[in-house]
Amino acid sequence: MDDAASSIAAAPLPTRKTLRARSSLPYQVMRFVAFNIRMLRMVRKGHH
Repeated sequence: MDDAASSIAAAPLPTRKTLRARSSLPYQVMRFVAFNIRMLRMVRKGHH
């Protein structure tokens, strides 16, 4: 159990830029749309 706690404590923290991007609603919408487009492409390629 102590090994897991020390591993978590040693993990890198996100930068300010990363935190700002994660909390930005326009950025999240853009990523959501991009992800859905990728999924649609994958589904289309699977159906011959």
